[in-house]
Amino acid sequence: MVAKKKIESLQDIKSATTATEEPKATRKAVKDKKGRSYATGKRKDAVARVWIMPGKGNITINDKSIDEYFARPVLKMVINQPFAITNRENEFDVVCTVKGGGLSGQAGAIKHGISKALNEYEPELRTTLKSAGFLTRDDRVVERKKYGKAKARRSYQFSKR
Repeated sequence: MVAKKKIESLQDIKSATTATEEPKATRKAVKDKKGRSYATGKRKDAVARVWIMPGKGNITINDKSIDEYFARPVLKMVINQPFAITNRENEFDVVCTVKGGGLSGQAGAIKHGISKALNEYEPELRTTLKSAGFLTRDDRVVERKKYGKAKARRSYQFSKR
């Protein structure tokens, strides 16, 4: 049995808490043979498979450049948010395949995948990405249509005649 130390002053409390705390285990970076990290991102019905590797900042989506695939600047900004918040602009090349959903859902899925892949590549970025909410999967999806209704909740127009 371990004898408990009697705590009588503030200094005893500080020494007791620092002695019992163990250092956090640091996660190792997960990379394949080619030096890439992989992650899957999801948003609405879109699923993105994302690989990041050191490079010049080129982003390829379904064998097209980001400018060809996403015409709207807002969607390009959404995809680049994980790099901007971690100060890693133009340091990584991204190759991803995305399917399902619309363009905004696909952009959100790519952002989620890039964030998870960055976390795998550099685990020390986890706190930054987590506090920005980029590692959390946004699970909101469209509600299904119900029978007897025009949409999920919208009823058909009522007429007294």
